Amino acid sequence: MLKSLSHRGPDDVALYVDSPYSAGMTRLAINGLMDGNQPLYNENKNIVLLYNGEIYNSASLKRSLIQKGHIFSTSSDGEVICHLYEEKGLGLFAELDGMFAIALWDKQQRKLILARDHIGEKPLYYAKPYAKELIFASEIKAFQASSLSLTLNEQVIWDFPSFLWVPEPNTIYKEIQALEPGHFLICDDAGIYIQSYISSATALVPSDFTAQDIARYTSEIVTQAVKSRLMAEVPVGCFLSGGLDSSIVTALSSQAQNGIHTFSIGFENLIDPYHGNSDESQQAKFLADKLGTFHHAIHVNAQDFKDLLPQFCHFGDQPFAVSSGLGILKIAQKAKEVGVKVLLSGDGADEFFGGYSWYPYQQISRNTLHTIHEISFASIGLSLQDRAKAISQLTRQDQALAWHYYAHENEKGRLFNKNWYVDKLSSNRYFGSLNTLNDDKFPLAFLEHDRIFYFPNEMLTKVDRMCMAHSIESRVPFASKAVTDWGRSLPYSALMQQGILKVPLREGFKDLLPQEVLTRPKHGFNVPIDHWLRHSWFDLLQHTFSEQSALFKRGYIDKSSSQQALKMLNEKHKLHGHTLFCFIMLNMWLENEYNRNYC
Repeated sequence: MLKSLSHRGPDDVALYVDSPYSAGMTRLAINGLMDGNQPLYNENKNIVLLYNGEIYNSASLKRSLIQKGHIFSTSSDGEVICHLYEEKGLGLFAELDGMFAIALWDKQQRKLILARDHIGEKPLYYAKPYAKELIFASEIKAFQASSLSLTLNEQVIWDFPSFLWVPEPNTIYKEIQALEPGHFLICDDAGIYIQSYISSATALVPSDFTAQDIARYTSEIVTQAVKSRLMAEVPVGCFLSGGLDSSIVTALSSQAQNGIHTFSIGFENLIDPYHGNSDESQQAKFLADKLGTFHHAIHVNAQDFKDLLPQFCHFGDQPFAVSSGLGILKIAQKAKEVGVKVLLSGDGADEFFGGYSWYPYQQISRNTLHTIHEISFASIGLSLQDRAKAISQLTRQDQALAWHYYAHENEKGRLFNKNWYVDKLSSNRYFGSLNTLNDDKFPLAFLEHDRIFYFPNEMLTKVDRMCMAHSIESRVPFASKAVTDWGRSLPYSALMQQGILKVPLREGFKDLLPQEVLTRPKHGFNVPIDHWLRHSWFDLLQHTFSEQSALFKRGYIDKSSSQQALKMLNEKHKLHGHTLFCFIMLNMWLENEYNRNYC
């Protein structure tokens, strides 16, 4: 199991056994380089810690604990967890500012405690083969390497093309669950139980705060989050697209620390009617030059990314088809080559400060309801305004899928074998809670759903898995609990004004960034997937929908699926590239899984 996780930690391997508990980890050394090998302990070694992550407020916690008489034996940030457990018990997790997957063994009480950070930056999975038996790991690969018998979760396979990923807490295997963000799990003689450690109370922005106050506080809290996430005894870098979010993180990082490396991807600059220009490398270079960073512009083409797909599939761990992850994988490779071990990302700003281009359209009132029409944000045959009007007439749960996600139920039904999916639940079930909301409640609820569903499942998964593929630690300042709590406290009207998105960030950092960055429209890292599938990646599509594919052999598709795929690929009024790419990556994953089990 440990060997399967060596990419997540090539610097040390630890084993710990205290029957009936046995565990191990592979360490990526970022802090406490000389004395931070794990396990970590309290003074008398009856509290034993294995953990993945960083505790950014460890210095202040350590000072407080020393004042209370605790004695530290290492310089590792993680050691505070052991001592804090002695002081706070299970209340310790709410005290931590950081990202973490924790396994804490209490020798006296013969109790194992697993815990995951509040937002889900670090992965943690578990399986319960028997009532009082537990297996846990950071990736699915470790379970595949164990003796655990695994069964494919076919409902998840149906859901996959709608999202490009597997929605947690489910996984591709029925026997394995993800520990949800902000939760701990206890395993002892009484059995296994799980509980949230996040307070349900929601703070509100003070009533006397002006727009200027909101901008000022946003600047302060984001600045603190970025600076704290520079904590490292190794070289640090930043993803830099040239857009607002990565520019804020990069500018603050370079202001706080000399020698920051920046990384961008450049490739053929196609005009995509859904995304606009593909290539943003010149915008990234513009800001890097202004900030004086050590900039690395990585230029790739369709073949470069095609060659990466087997690696992308392997390190995605489960079926995963977020094509922008290919760019992250390539950047992580370059970062490793130049000696950078930590990369800061701008992810999360869109979800917590209102950055997606469709957010302003959530306020359109509904007149009639339609539930079948296959309209979506990718329906390029309509103007954005007409798309917005049509989508607004759907049920709330259908709106959520249409704006932000991919395959409609009917579209998947044309590609999958009808005899196979007849008993599958609709993927729209994930948005059912939105259906009861009236017009004034829906916009903010839609953002909140993105924060707890889309952000951890797509953005945090993507950056963690693709960075860790090359033993690079990713850090996401906008995922800081202080930042996410502040974003949640802001009313919808403070986030977007007259079509301008992320107003608190634009106003809060207007003195830090060039005007060109502040006024640049939202873009995102967009791979021209539809164009490539029609041309240099077409053979991948042909194989996926052939009778030689794992999808066909397992009965997930039939002979008619190939014709339907070609029809969707060439449709003029809607872009289906990501849906088709899902089937390609699902087939590639299944072929690997088939070889592992049966060859």
